[in-house]
Amino acid sequence: MLVLSRKKNESIVINDDITIVVVEIRGDKVRLGVEAPKEVPVHRNEVYEAIRRNQHANDEQAAPQQEPTSSAE
Repeated sequence: MLVLSRKKNESIVINDDITIVVVEIRGDKVRLGVEAPKEVPVHRNEVYEAIRRNQHANDEQAAPQQEPTSSAE
């Protein structure tokens, strides 16, 4: 993991098209601004994890149930 120190209004750039800006620092909270192309999804981690859980549950429901095969001769 890369760890960077930034002050208010300072930023980091990821891959030429994503910019993270420190918007505000208040106590133990830091507000960040994210500038990214529309096709790049940006979520808080807890939202991202919920989306993944829902997708996983939907994938399991959509998977066809396999019937046990019998070897009747």
